[in-house]
Amino acid sequence: MKSINDDASTQDVDPQSDHSSDYLAHPNSHPEPHPQPRRPRGFAAAPVTTNTGGKGKKEREKEKERTKLRERHRRAITSRMLAGLRQYGNFPLPARADMNDVLAALAREAGWVVDADGTTYRQCPPPSNVGSFAARSVESQLSGGSLRNCSVKETIENQTAVLRIDECLSPASIDSVVIAERDSKNEKYTNARPINTVDCLEADQLMQDIHSGVHENDFTSTPYVSVYVKLPAGIINKFCQLIDPEGIKQELIHIKSLNVDGVVVDCWWGIVEGWSSQKYVWSGYRELFNIIREFKLKLQVVMAFHECGGNDSSDALISLPQWVLDIGKDNQDIFFTDREGRRNTECLSWGIDKERVLKGRTGIEVYFDMMRSFRTEFDDLFAEGLISAVEVGLGASGELKYPSFSERMGWRYPGIGEFQCYDKYLQNSLRRAAKLHGHSFWARGPDNAGHYNSMPHETGFFCERGDYDNYYGRFFLHWYSQTLIDHADNVLSLATLAFEETKIIVKVPAVYWWYKTPSHAAELTAGYHNPTYQDGYSPVFEVLRKHAVTMKFVCLGFHLSSQEAYEPLIDPEGLSWQVLNSAWDRGLMAAGENALLCYGREGYKRLVEMAKPRNDPDCRHFSFFVYQQPSLLQANVCLSELDFFVKCMHGEMSDL
Repeated sequence: MKSINDDASTQDVDPQSDHSSDYLAHPNSHPEPHPQPRRPRGFAAAPVTTNTGGKGKKEREKEKERTKLRERHRRAITSRMLAGLRQYGNFPLPARADMNDVLAALAREAGWVVDADGTTYRQCPPPSNVGSFAARSVESQLSGGSLRNCSVKETIENQTAVLRIDECLSPASIDSVVIAERDSKNEKYTNARPINTVDCLEADQLMQDIHSGVHENDFTSTPYVSVYVKLPAGIINKFCQLIDPEGIKQELIHIKSLNVDGVVVDCWWGIVEGWSSQKYVWSGYRELFNIIREFKLKLQVVMAFHECGGNDSSDALISLPQWVLDIGKDNQDIFFTDREGRRNTECLSWGIDKERVLKGRTGIEVYFDMMRSFRTEFDDLFAEGLISAVEVGLGASGELKYPSFSERMGWRYPGIGEFQCYDKYLQNSLRRAAKLHGHSFWARGPDNAGHYNSMPHETGFFCERGDYDNYYGRFFLHWYSQTLIDHADNVLSLATLAFEETKIIVKVPAVYWWYKTPSHAAELTAGYHNPTYQDGYSPVFEVLRKHAVTMKFVCLGFHLSSQEAYEPLIDPEGLSWQVLNSAWDRGLMAAGENALLCYGREGYKRLVEMAKPRNDPDCRHFSFFVYQQPSLLQANVCLSELDFFVKCMHGEMSDL
């Protein structure tokens, strides 16, 4: 489907036509049309040439590129229209909005009632401020069961609306809005005659024609997405011993019965190097990996350089190595620090990435030594292909983020969190950056950014037109996010060296609350400079592309109530589409992992739709998906629903 701009810009003039030069010289003239058939376009277009060899193939390739450019232009227009309706019109449009969603939102804005089945009627007189959206008269009421013999006497007048659009916003782009725009413009310039009667089909038949055989819940013949199940934390104790081998085997039996592709195992830094510096113990993991090998499952491992049991919903408590905590007693600045000076021991501060404060080693050297030890210890498993990928933890909860919303520090959803840059090492970095910019007085964190549980409008920094958007605010946020980017760059440089040809994964968080506010406060404190005036994920993904890693995004499969969605101005679908499209546009491989919740059928469908979106013209999809749950042996896990999810991901489910 193409917009009117595409149609106007792609009316090819055949250079071999006798009248093409006359038309270009006299654009206002109207020569008589040729009796020749209309020239095919797109992939079907064949150049008129006597040579059917290389020249024809070259012309077809050029036409393919032109078609791709037209499609990108159309998607960009649609994306901006939907973004404007969401941000400035407060229209609650889903990320994958279609024409029905847009029309329903406009009708409700005009005071109409729109039922789920499409039945539309006026319940009360329209409010005074609906303006041109108010309908003039409707002489027949539509029935939910039949659309036959409908009549519309008058149409809504065309109005030109000017919307303020932010260039950086990128929710999902869908075709139907552009079609509506094109149709309205076509009617304006053609023979305008009123439509008095419409012979309509039965509703069921109409929907069948619209879908033309494509069923919304039919995932057969969709791309194959590998599914991995994450084994629960706590299966290996702090002495690196496998606690319950028989229980693990029972767990793997259930996993194998679901026809999943493999499992994911966390390798905790606090266990492997838990007691002495550079003394690595892998015995429990060796026993576990041998059991996984017996079940012929693929294996992904996570280099977990963070603490388990802080924000993770797990009964297991795995701290950082004891020798690191001992260093922290004398030098607390090795940990992230908030404005009040409270230390967070979930992970090490990025300020010591290049500071030799860990028994003569820097932060990135400590990470590299553990990765190199793992690669050497399990060389046989890499050689036989059992280990298919390695995920590198880059921050709190293993995600590339600051620990800005830590529950142990008192944070509760939907608080904006706090900046974590007040240890002496990051403060020194901030002073160097301020001096380099010629403004030494900028070497400070914002003093009006609120607290962990503040709302954006309650602060002078994050409120609309707040300090986040002035010269100092932009400088500070750029430095803060650049520190995150530099940390990822430094660690991944050594990870690619340690694991050579093995696929490397980086986990990106889903900070979706306050996404609809101008500042995107929660994302800013987490390290992503993503306010409405710029895309904060692009520079991060440029670094990930530099190291050819796979971006794994945390996906939400549950549906929030209207009240939950309104109060913190959240938009999880809009965030998901910005992150995924930004990654895909840069050629990154993308993957997903669910939030730690138990899902029903509808939640699983949402995860599948996110993993392989139907409306993406480039057919982009996840390379794999990681399903995490405390244990499949627990009573609250419905294996039949999980089996449905796996089959949908594999493109095998046809009867829902």
